[in-house]
Parts: sequence; C-alpha cells; structure tokens
Amino acid sequence: MFNILTLNEISTKGTSKLKPEDFIVTSNIPNPDAIMVRSADMLELELEENLLAISRAGAGTNNIPIEKCTQQGIVVFNTPGANANAVKELVLAGLLLSSRKIVEGINWTKKLKGENIPSIVEKEKKNFIGPELIGKTLGIVGLGAIGVLVANSALSLGLKVIGYDPYLSVRSALLMNNGINVTENLDEVLGSADYISIHVPYSQITKNMFDQSLISKIKKGSRLLNFSRGELVETDAILNALNTGAISKYITDFPCEELLNHENIICIPHLGASTPESEENCAEMAAVELAAFLKYGVIRNSVNFPTCESLYTNKPRITLIHKNIPKMVGQVTNILADENLNIDNMVNKSKGEIAYTLVDLDELHHTERILSLLEKIPGMIKVRLI
Repeated sequence: MFNILTLNEISTKGTSKLKPEDFIVTSNIPNPDAIMVRSADMLELELEENLLAISRAGAGTNNIPIEKCTQQGIVVFNTPGANANAVKELVLAGLLLSSRKIVEGINWTKKLKGENIPSIVEKEKKNFIGPELIGKTLGIVGLGAIGVLVANSALSLGLKVIGYDPYLSVRSALLMNNGINVTENLDEVLGSADYISIHVPYSQITKNMFDQSLISKIKKGSRLLNFSRGELVETDAILNALNTGAISKYITDFPCEELLNHENIICIPHLGASTPESEENCAEMAAVELAAFLKYGVIRNSVNFPTCESLYTNKPRITLIHKNIPKMVGQVTNILADENLNIDNMVNKSKGEIAYTLVDLDELHHTERILSLLEKIPGMIKVRLI
C-alpha cells in the first residue's frame, strides 16, 4: 500500500486511476511515499527520506526543487502534451487578439453611454482596425507537442508557417503537416515572421532567451506571443522593443507588474491549461505515471531521471538510483553473484550525472542483507525492492 499526498485539488479522473487496494490518496497524510501536485510551491517544502516520487499534473516544474529531488533520489514526473490542445487554442486566440484590437475595442465600448451608441461605434471603429491572419507568416520557436499543434492549426487558417527546433523529435516530425517550413536558422524565423509564438521549455539555459540581442533580430512591427513561460522573455528588452515600435504587440499568459499597463501588451492570467479537459488529462497522465513507478519501478516522462521501462513478471525486482559513474553496474552484479542470485533481466539507463537500474531476479533470499550491501556501494543513492 502506497500513501500519496495531494498538494492541490486533483481531478478525480486522475485519482480514480490509483486503485484503493494499492493506494491511499489524500490531502492530509504524514511521510507520504509520493506527492501529486499542480501549482503548489514546493521549493521550501521539506522532503522526507522515504519520499519516492513527485508527479506534476502539468508540464512546467518550476514549483518543484528538481536538483534537491535528484540528489535525494526522488523521481519527478510531469505530463508533457496532456494540456497541449488547451494551450494551442489559447495561442490561436492570442493571434487574433494581437491583430484585431479586440480587447481595446471591448474596453472602449464599455465606456459608451447614451442613445446614439450605434452611430458613435460606426464613426470610431476605424480606430480599431487590424490586419487579417490569412497570408501572413507565423514563426514558431519550439516544435514540441504544443508547437506542432499550433503550426498545423495556423496552416489551416491560411497562415504560412516557419518553425525552428534544434531538438525536433521524430514524433513531432511525424505529426507535423508537410506544408510547414522547418529551418535550422532561428534568425530566419525571427526576420521573416509577422507573428512569433514561443514554445520553449523553461530552464536556466533558456531563461531570458528573448533578450535585447535576440529581439533586435525580429522583423519590425511583428507581434510576439508567449504562452510558454514568462521568464523566457526579458522584461526590459520587450518593453524597449514596444516603446520604440520595433514590435507591435506582446501577448503573454504570464502577467507581471511591469507589463500590466502598457498599451501594446495584453496579459492573460495564465489560462493556457485552464480547461476542464486539460486538468483531467494532466491528472490522469500524472496518476498513471506515478502508479507505474510505485508498483513496477517504471519511469516515463521524468524531468530528472531517464526513461526506463521493463515488463514486470512478478519476479523480485530491485530498483537502484545511483550516480552515473564507472563500475556501478559491475559492483551490483558482483554482489548478487556472490549471493548466488541469478539475474533474469537487467536494464540500465542514464541521464546526465544520474543513472537508474532495474534488476529482475529469479529469486531473492537474505533480502535485508543484500539490500544493505547494495546501499553501501559508493555513489548509490536509493535502493528499493518491488
């Protein structure tokens, strides 16, 4: 039986995947085996020694202390693609908002009074003229799950689409409409697009990616959309570009005080994944990932550990989290051999400085002693018997 703590309200479509005979899921439980979270800030949360995993019902994990989790052998999962359609739809709305002065027009009409409103509207509507999308060029920076959906939909709306992603996956390439122009030159995207939509994962490497230098390469008068992460765009740089007219409009799903009152910025209150369908999809995916790991040691969609899958055959399985250094696997197999234990199957995967090993044995005896010996291997972080 595994105890799972929920730090936010998680859709029952997800928690129903965690069967009560195997899991206790509650918002109030001490020393949980795992945590499910959406937006709750975990950065200062004490992580107990027995905590095995954290599953984020969403794509971003900036509310989770990833480095600390890795050091303690805590696997962090997210749900890439589960909210992709919801974000895509809001990006399409953002394209229209950036062009047609819809928000400005609505705000203006709210101030109208009197019986002659129709005539005032007909006289003043010229102040809210904006270009159509058809025939214009949309540049997409990042062709992951969301970027590809945006690209395909934009093409259907009559836009020309040019995309850039140096890490384009086979899956994304297969899902992409062949009418989309993919380039290896980011400057080509920035210099030719009338609209630019950012779909880049946030990290310390991509923080302030769109700085003064990069924004200066954007085609004059273009409109920039950011539905990925606010920190990807440097605040001073975008304000300067808007004030000088280098960029016409900035649409962001990540408000901050500096951006709120600029006439050419539309701030949306982080609504990208705020649909019931998205919340259900994320919760379901987060629960399935968590269950597979807790019950079988399988890792899928972890942000800090490698993907590692092996069919569970009900034989004794040992999972080992360790540093990615030489002779680790050899030391594990030597201990098992010295104990006359036969390995039925073994999978070893690594991700940067961390590695994960699954070992299936024909049988297991002297369990506590063997696990103790494995834990004492230099560089070993966490050992678990399934």
